[in-house]
Amino acid sequence: MRIYNTLTGSKQIFKPIEEGKVRMYVCGPTVYNLIHIGNARPMIIFDTVRRYFEYKGYEVNYVSNFTDVDDKIIKKANEEGVSSEEISTRYIAECKKDMEGLNVRPATTHPLATEEMGEIIDLIQVLMDKGYAYKVEDGTVYYRTRKFSTYGKLSGKNIDDLEGGHRAILVAGEDQKEDPLDFVLWKPKKEGEPYWESPWCDGRPGWHIECSAMSRRYLGKTLDIHAGGEDLIFPHHENEIAQSEAANDATFSNYWMHNGFLNIDNKKMSKSLGNFFTVRDIANEYDLQVLRFFMLSAHYRSPLNFSRELMDAASNALERIITAADNLRFLISKSEVEALKDDEKENLSKVSDFVKKYEEAMEDDFNTADGISAIFEIVKLANQTASGESSKAYLKEVLETIEKLCDVLGIFTEKQVAEGAISEEEILAKIEERAEAKKAKDFARADAIRDELLAAGVEIKDTREGVKWTRV
Repeated sequence: MRIYNTLTGSKQIFKPIEEGKVRMYVCGPTVYNLIHIGNARPMIIFDTVRRYFEYKGYEVNYVSNFTDVDDKIIKKANEEGVSSEEISTRYIAECKKDMEGLNVRPATTHPLATEEMGEIIDLIQVLMDKGYAYKVEDGTVYYRTRKFSTYGKLSGKNIDDLEGGHRAILVAGEDQKEDPLDFVLWKPKKEGEPYWESPWCDGRPGWHIECSAMSRRYLGKTLDIHAGGEDLIFPHHENEIAQSEAANDATFSNYWMHNGFLNIDNKKMSKSLGNFFTVRDIANEYDLQVLRFFMLSAHYRSPLNFSRELMDAASNALERIITAADNLRFLISKSEVEALKDDEKENLSKVSDFVKKYEEAMEDDFNTADGISAIFEIVKLANQTASGESSKAYLKEVLETIEKLCDVLGIFTEKQVAEGAISEEEILAKIEERAEAKKAKDFARADAIRDELLAAGVEIKDTREGVKWTRV
């Protein structure tokens, strides 16, 4: 398995720290609003990476945090006249709903910054003791950026060319920095803000130190993989490396994975341009499985352009997979042939070749686009070879292969039943009632039952093999 490592700028063979296990940390969202589709991309991508490792038999310790103390959260709380905790708790719950809708599995651990203050303070103290951090008069603690000699190794930035203040939050005492490049580890409290006691002052942590502390607690001093959006490479991940490696005297992460940006109709997503979409906005127009499929239809490191036309194309492509799987299920229910035929054995050999092609794509830096192409090869073969004369064994093997490969991508091979929708048992009972009506030549009743099912979101078709039904 080869992974493109941002740190080295090249694909490298993956070698875990511990045989058969993967320690993986993915930076999660700051929870002050509903997540947008840009947030969704890394969630979907790295959930898929995790799923593939598990498909290959690895045990994955997958940690993804929620930043639940931040200026944006405090601003939102003040606007609503509620506590920061109420805002963060609300939007963590909403984020989890969207993750469920996107079929993103919960992390092994979802740590919260507010619940890790002891770990954060301990880590800052280690940096103070080693001379990598210093306190100024008002209690602010800064990191001595230039003291970390390899600063810039992830982003490729030259420290002498950098300017201070990159996403470091300006606070009182900023002018007391020893160097403009130094960044905040701890800052003093302000009126109306949450704060915690520390050896330096009552206050709260800087953004970068939170992930260093949480990853160390739940995954150890060295990670196999650290991942996130491309926008986090500098300064966030660069600063994490500086903090963690200075404190721990160990490599922070062996592999760094970053997904590319998401654009909207070839423009950067922004509220000012009116092209800002939350996951909920998209859920009003499309099944979120379509959004997931769309996100995986391009290589994760490539920029991805979102448009209604591309989403419609993704919807149609996904429908082809679901239709093929539905047809296989239907044929299995009707087949009276148990044993594999000779030509079916030959076809299953082709299926095995497509599975190999799928795995080769996924193991070449998680090329989900080529992986999906391999699934469509199996779908095409199924459509050409599966019939009412096929054996159950053949049909089941093809279906299970499609289901297994789609599951790695987090893609369902059958339409999800909405709450309150007509059940399969009720559908089959209606189909049976319609058959009885036709037998009795009560065609008006038979047509009425078809219309009833269609109104309930179920389309039926009469075929040589019997009545097929699909949810629409």
